[in-house]
Amino acid sequence: MKFLRTLILSAAWLLVSLTAATVLGVVGAALYFAPGLPDVRQLQDFELHTPLRIFTRDGKLIGEFGDERRMPVEFGEIPPEMIRALLAAEDSGFFEHRGVDPRGLARAALELVSSGGDIQSGGSTITMQVARNYLLTLDRTFTRKIREILLALQMEQILSKEEILELYVNKIFLGHRAYGIAAASETYYNRPLGELTLAEKAMIAGLPKAPSSFNPLANPERSLIRRNWILFRMRELGHIDQSAYDEAVQAPITARRHITRPEVDAEYVAEMARQFAIERFGEEAYTGGYRIHTTLDSELQPHARRALADGLIAYDTRHGWRGPEERDIPPSLVEAQDRTERQGLEEELSESPEVMQTARRAAERSQTEVEGIDGDVSNWLQVLERTPGFGPLQAAIVVTSEGREMQVMARGGELHTLDWESLSWARPYLSPRSRGPEPGSAAEIAEPGDLVRILAREDGSHRLSQRPDAEGSLVVMEPDTGAILALQGGFSYSASKFNRAVQAQRQSGSIFKPFVYLAALDSGLMTAASVVNDAPVVMEDGSNELWRPVNSSRDFLGPTRLRVALARSRNLVTIRVLQQVGMDATLDFLKGFGFAEGRLPNGLSLALGSADLTPLEMTNAYAVLANGGFQVSPWFIERITRGDDSNVLDEALPTIACRECRDGQREVEVDGRRHPVAPRVADPTAVYILRDMLRDVIESGTGRAAMELERNDLVGKTGTTNGYRDAWFAGYNSDLVATVWVGKDDNETIAEYGGNAALPIWIDFMRDALEGRSEAMPTPPSDLVTARVDPQTGRRLLDGETGGISEIFHPDHLPDYQSRRVDREVEQRSGSQGTGAYEAIF
Repeated sequence: MKFLRTLILSAAWLLVSLTAATVLGVVGAALYFAPGLPDVRQLQDFELHTPLRIFTRDGKLIGEFGDERRMPVEFGEIPPEMIRALLAAEDSGFFEHRGVDPRGLARAALELVSSGGDIQSGGSTITMQVARNYLLTLDRTFTRKIREILLALQMEQILSKEEILELYVNKIFLGHRAYGIAAASETYYNRPLGELTLAEKAMIAGLPKAPSSFNPLANPERSLIRRNWILFRMRELGHIDQSAYDEAVQAPITARRHITRPEVDAEYVAEMARQFAIERFGEEAYTGGYRIHTTLDSELQPHARRALADGLIAYDTRHGWRGPEERDIPPSLVEAQDRTERQGLEEELSESPEVMQTARRAAERSQTEVEGIDGDVSNWLQVLERTPGFGPLQAAIVVTSEGREMQVMARGGELHTLDWESLSWARPYLSPRSRGPEPGSAAEIAEPGDLVRILAREDGSHRLSQRPDAEGSLVVMEPDTGAILALQGGFSYSASKFNRAVQAQRQSGSIFKPFVYLAALDSGLMTAASVVNDAPVVMEDGSNELWRPVNSSRDFLGPTRLRVALARSRNLVTIRVLQQVGMDATLDFLKGFGFAEGRLPNGLSLALGSADLTPLEMTNAYAVLANGGFQVSPWFIERITRGDDSNVLDEALPTIACRECRDGQREVEVDGRRHPVAPRVADPTAVYILRDMLRDVIESGTGRAAMELERNDLVGKTGTTNGYRDAWFAGYNSDLVATVWVGKDDNETIAEYGGNAALPIWIDFMRDALEGRSEAMPTPPSDLVTARVDPQTGRRLLDGETGGISEIFHPDHLPDYQSRRVDREVEQRSGSQGTGAYEAIF
């Protein structure tokens, strides 16, 4: 008896001690953390935010960032069923507790001990979630949990339950960029909250726990289990009766993606503008109602996007079929649910076997049939709904694959038949340089249940395609200002957000050669007629190896004029030109073209384009050539406004290339605003002569394919790097400069020249971009001189001397006259020594 009394007293003292310790711990935590807690009262004046919006120069939307899918609702606008579903899912005792649920905290404490200090579920009430979402960071730490508890206790003293719940439903992230239950209703069902069914409300209520894992679009089979568990909880809590429960748990998934499309597809530029806004305004950029107007041209951008996509698809088609993206996808949701991963659903599945049973019945009721296909294809439709499109490529699932014909189903249940003409290209990809044999049947390409890509053709039919293995970029600039008019940083932003136009530093190859030639022309050391020996070069490369550069054709032309060497992209001539001008002088000259100091190698490999440069840097450098030698810089933010376009916060004032300005003039007025005049960095006559030389690239050199555009104002240069890893074409007239790069992100070879992979894309873009525009050619400099030269020596011929070719020169850089020649045959016929030269008759 005494032992029992002692045991009871000890237990009582232990309970009192634990209680006291807990109280002291809470008081101590409150005293310790209270000074650093945010003011809860600020929630009373909390205002929801306006997203960041990005536009083209003519006001067309290209992107929105931030809480753009937030649609605030007041407590009285929330349907009671929605409230009950949220409480059943997140906090059934919300209206009874004081902000903290002891039982939930006990579970969190057990997790804390068992996981070694990492809190998983956290036992958070809705009040605690509001504290975290509005006032704290989202890290899972013990100290944050203490602060969350203290804030929740304060919040319950200041705000009503209705105010807290209103804050909660307007802030929670519910997937697919939807913040708040009203935005989620529009995003998934394209209807207001009041029009949702009980099952749809329960589906939304299931999202806060894990917006991705329980998303009805991304994971329909898991979302069904989560939804039906919530409905089960609602029934157990008395929120709904058995009849409503029976109907709701059997309801099929009706969610679809409903998003606002931009007016112009320019996601890479929109992301560039977003990054700029974050650097300028911080996190307020997403909420402050800022509007950024870019320099993007709404007509040129679609041309750039289409030309690059079409060119990369054409490249990929030439190199073979790599197979379906996914194989053996179950057609029905029931089959998919049988295969689904159960991890993460332990709480829902342990509640009652009824949850799994009703979820399966709901999956069965989701059965969907499409005319022309036998059986249930509910899962195929869901897979296609959640699979993103890549540029012009649509996702499709193979329905039948027999003989030389394939039937596929695209999003929305659309059926397309692919004939053999659209399939026969799919020879197996073996390597960048080889393909397997042509397939003998459609079944060798893909089988039913495989996910493939299809491409719509102009006649309305479709052909088999695939996401290209190569990537690319296309940048278009306005030469006189440096404004970016169009920019596509890859095949598809949804496939890869890496912006190759501004982030990919790639070897520039032969498109860099014109700048070496211009350095020679500008210095006066050489002319377009100068003759340089196209012969082997052997020199030390700074290591124990000898550098033996070669021409891409592996041959040598011997003495070659600069004009011919540039048109034919002769590597060895370019190296000798750089030697003649000198490394230091050339590097100093190149600073004026926007090449950052230190980015260009201090070695003769510079002549061959060994510098790692971005497509934007190369486009900017070509803009300097196109505008006559004025140093402009790339820019794309035209103005920033807030609230509405009348409230201008900032407006760009770029430097302008001004050919009519007098020497020393620093400003010029354009459209009523004074702009700084861009400094001249190259002699205008030298730049004009180089442009004339680049025209030969189009007419007789590596860019001959561009002659199909039938325009005399276009010039440019192809480029291919070692191992065919990078393919380039950069070209321009006086109005536009555009650069195309094609390569692979892993730096693997693409096994094609710039003239094969990049030039067709440039031609395709320019065809559309210049349609209806008159030719834009520069006015020849007034001091330009034309003279006849000997094509073998590059020297001037005397007046009246027969033969020779015409060449243009700077007046101060005319070559010497050809020395007197003696033709022995003429001398013998005339019988007079010295008559073998024309000059001898005078």
